[in-house]
Amino acid sequence: MIHASAVIHESAKIADDVEIGANVVIGENVVLEKGVKIFPNTYIEFATIGEGTQIGPFAAIGTPPQDLGYKGEPTKVVIGKNCIIKENVTVHRGANCGDMTTRIGDKCLLMVGSHVAHNCVLADEVILANLVTLGGHVHVGFGAFVGGMSVFHQNIRIGDMAIISGFSAARQDILPYSKGEGRPPVPRGVNVVALKRRGVSQEDRTILNDAFKLLISDEYNTSQAIEEIRKRGLTNQYVEKMIEFVKSSKRGVTLKSHKSGYQSLEG
Repeated sequence: MIHASAVIHESAKIADDVEIGANVVIGENVVLEKGVKIFPNTYIEFATIGEGTQIGPFAAIGTPPQDLGYKGEPTKVVIGKNCIIKENVTVHRGANCGDMTTRIGDKCLLMVGSHVAHNCVLADEVILANLVTLGGHVHVGFGAFVGGMSVFHQNIRIGDMAIISGFSAARQDILPYSKGEGRPPVPRGVNVVALKRRGVSQEDRTILNDAFKLLISDEYNTSQAIEEIRKRGLTNQYVEKMIEFVKSSKRGVTLKSHKSGYQSLEG
C-alpha cells in the first residue's frame, strides 16, 4: 500500500507488497525489497533496502555525506534484511572512496536519532541505542551493542559482540567481546551474556576470559601479553580473532585505564 501523498521518483524499484506512509519521499535510485515498511515523513534516496526492513518516521536515508570532498558522485547506501530503523535516524550515503557505499547488515536495530556516517559498515545484528553517532568509515562488528549518546571517531573499529555503555566516546578501536565504558570506553570484562546467547561454550568462554585478562593486565605491554597468551596455550577461534584484531589495528586499541594511557602494539 502506497499512500496517495507519497512522492516517488520514476527510477525507484518497489516490490508489490511494500508499505509507504503519508508524506514519504522516495528519491532517485531507490530499491525497496519485499515486505519493506516505510513510515510517514521519511526521506530515502540512493539506497537499497532489504526484505522486511522497517524505517521509522522522519528518518533520512541515503542523503549526501558530510564530506567536503564529495562532489555528487554516484554513491549509495545498502541496508540488509529485517532491520528496524527508528525515528529521526540518519544514514548518509558513501563518499567517493573505497566501494563508495555505506552498509548496514541484517537484523540491525538503529534506535531513535542515531547517525551512521558515510562509508560506515555495520555487520549483522548490531544495535545502536538512541543518539549514537558514528563518524565516517567506522566498522562495527557482528552483534555489537552501543549504548545511547555515545560518539566514535572516524575510521575506528568496534569488535564483534562488544558492548559499550551509554555516554561513551572513542578515538581508538574497541576490543571484540569486551564490556567497555567511559571516555575512552576501557574494557572491564568479557561480554559473557552475548557469548552465551550465541552458543559459545563454557570452555571457550573460559579460555577467552583468561586471554582477555592477560591482554588488559598492567603487568604486560600488548606484545608481551600476546606472547604470554601463546605460552599458556590459550587458543580458540575467539582468542585468535581478538589477537588478530589488535595486530591489525591502525589507530590502536583501547585496553588500559586512563592511568596507564592507551596501549597498542605501537606502544
